[in-house]
Amino acid sequence: MSTLRDLAEEHTGLRPVDIDHLHRVAGDWQLLSDLSFADLLLWVPVSDTDGFVCVAQVRPTTAPTAYQDDQVGRIVGGPEVAHLAIAYTQGRIWREGDPVWYGDTPARHEAIPVRLRSGDGESGEVIAVVGRDTNLSTARTPSQLELNYLTTADDLAQMLSDGTFPPVRHPGETTTAPRVGDGLVRLDANGKVTYASPNAQSAYRRLGFASHLVGEDLAALNGRLAADPLEGTEAANRVLAALRGEAPPRREIEARGATVLTRALPLMPAGVPIGALVLVRDMTEVRRRDRALITKDATIREIHHRVKNNLQTVAALLRLQARRVGIPAARAALEESVRRVASIALVHETLSMSSDEAVEFDGIVDRVAAAAAEVAATEVPVRVRRQGSFGVLPAEIATSLVIVLNELLLNAVEHAFPEPGEIAVLPLPTAPDAAPEGAAPTAALDGSAPAGQPPAAAQEKADRPVEPAEVVVSAHRFRKQLHVTVADNGQGLPEDFDADQGSRLGLQIVRALATGELRGTIELRNRAGAGTEALLVVPLAR
Repeated sequence: MSTLRDLAEEHTGLRPVDIDHLHRVAGDWQLLSDLSFADLLLWVPVSDTDGFVCVAQVRPTTAPTAYQDDQVGRIVGGPEVAHLAIAYTQGRIWREGDPVWYGDTPARHEAIPVRLRSGDGESGEVIAVVGRDTNLSTARTPSQLELNYLTTADDLAQMLSDGTFPPVRHPGETTTAPRVGDGLVRLDANGKVTYASPNAQSAYRRLGFASHLVGEDLAALNGRLAADPLEGTEAANRVLAALRGEAPPRREIEARGATVLTRALPLMPAGVPIGALVLVRDMTEVRRRDRALITKDATIREIHHRVKNNLQTVAALLRLQARRVGIPAARAALEESVRRVASIALVHETLSMSSDEAVEFDGIVDRVAAAAAEVAATEVPVRVRRQGSFGVLPAEIATSLVIVLNELLLNAVEHAFPEPGEIAVLPLPTAPDAAPEGAAPTAALDGSAPAGQPPAAAQEKADRPVEPAEVVVSAHRFRKQLHVTVADNGQGLPEDFDADQGSRLGLQIVRALATGELRGTIELRNRAGAGTEALLVVPLAR
């Protein structure tokens, strides 16, 4: 389906400013369609022909449609568009003619010229025609509500022809609320209510006004009803602005625990102010749900904050216990537990500052990597850096993934580089480009030298130029999967290494979380040149 702009640019010679005005018409004409109980079709003349092309269509929500099939993109000419041609060339609303039939549906044709006013406010030339086609199959004696709707629709149709409807849209405003069915109030030139629909009457009852609206000064009434005097003054000023011919932005009125959204539109057919149209919608339940969501969000963030504090307390207690333990193996186990608990606390700390259950994971990875390098047991200067971006991850993935990365980084830093040297913790620069799709992750998970290496080979390896020790965490997304690589340029895995049979707790944690909680895969292998890499693939769609 082509868009309004596509059809206009393809078939007409309209300027961009003309097309923008037609977009504004199509954005606000549901109001006119509902008040008219009619379908609206936006027709523009086709260049170098006597035909018209339909570039937009809207059906009423208050009456049956005259068209079962979509008319957008249809090009018509000849006698079928005679009424459109008259409205376009003569610049007037066409209402003559007998009803026509579309299959078994009788319909009444009307044609409304669309003008774009010039920059100085003068009436411009006609750029399009709105066809107003009413389904007559359910014709009956109109009620008071329908008569007021039709009268207001005729006023707006004249304003459309004058170029004063639709009004300028205010930044950030939507075009859908309130609608005609939510509640309608019509004012005369003095601001007195001449008609209020039943839904509008109900909305004001929610605000605390129990009498009938007809005859009331709506601006003064809004000022009295609002719980906040300043808001009441502002709500009253919006109505008064519409009576002066302006189109003020929408405004909510709060009173007695209820919230009503109002939109005031000037009625000035042929440039003569005759009153205003005020649409109202009871927003009480919507705002109640909004407040409930805000409260729930704040509660969830507070829970994450408390979990983070509790985890930090647990880590501190384990750290104190480790200092008092005299057995080296027990002390090392407690220190590993401290690091694992601290990595989980990082995720909850980030979630406590987030507005939803998702985290920007790059910052967490950088902090975990720095912590892993700082507590490394080796005496080798190790450079740890991140390449690519993890992006935003949901909490259920982030919590498990940070534990896996913590284990892989700790093992790489502690066991991949056994050569003696001075410890140095370097900063974590971020590479500008993401890792290529074929790149694989790396981590050394065992500190022993390759089994069966002959002394001559070992001597040859020792004689080679020593590359700076480095661990790289790479990440990229591909086909709804996150590919993570942790790679080092250390001594590599021993020849008899078996990831499935490894007895180290860290390796067991990595394997259990990668295949269980993350529902992914983990592969450990030696790199082609030197070192180890761990490749983790995590599905992002659950």
